[in-house]
Amino acid sequence: MAIAAGALAVGLVGEMPNGPGPIADDAIRTIAAHVSARHGDRVWTTLLSSRTDGDAIADHIANTGVNSIQIVDDPAPGAYGVIRREHPEIRILQVIHVEDESAIEAARRAAEGADIILLDSGKPGASERTLGGTGDVHDWSISRKIVEAVDKPVFLAGGLNPENVKDAIQAVRPYGVDICSGLRDKSRGYALDQAKLGAFTVQL
Repeated sequence: MAIAAGALAVGLVGEMPNGPGPIADDAIRTIAAHVSARHGDRVWTTLLSSRTDGDAIADHIANTGVNSIQIVDDPAPGAYGVIRREHPEIRILQVIHVEDESAIEAARRAAEGADIILLDSGKPGASERTLGGTGDVHDWSISRKIVEAVDKPVFLAGGLNPENVKDAIQAVRPYGVDICSGLRDKSRGYALDQAKLGAFTVQL
């Protein structure tokens, strides 16, 4: 459904401390193989992993067969190097949670090793940490500063939906947008909602 609507990437959510949509690694591997057989590398099969150790992330990639990895927490020192050694062709997306302006420097550091920066609205600094899937919007003025500060593509996530995505794009000017909870139906176990998906893509 997402690919038919024109999605560049499909997010396959691994085990998470919170948030909607996690699925088992076996299911991720099946979906990734299905997409790869039909679309090759044109569609990013993107594993969302909360692991932070380089070897653990590399193992997660190997176990699921994806072509992209979205790291939703701060990776351990040297993690990018380990990942690239084990998976030279992998595409690394590093999530930066925009809690305040410290996210600008965090994005600069991440851009030294990651291929893409993805701005989300988790709160890893809170007493109850969240790492995405919150449905919350963060301060887009900070996101715009990050777009201007780094030399890598920047994707915007965090509380996007069919009603606000056009304003978000105008405010931030990201390379792309990433959406999760804003297109899901809570009454059906957070399944992707085709009507919401259609309303979202019309705005792009």
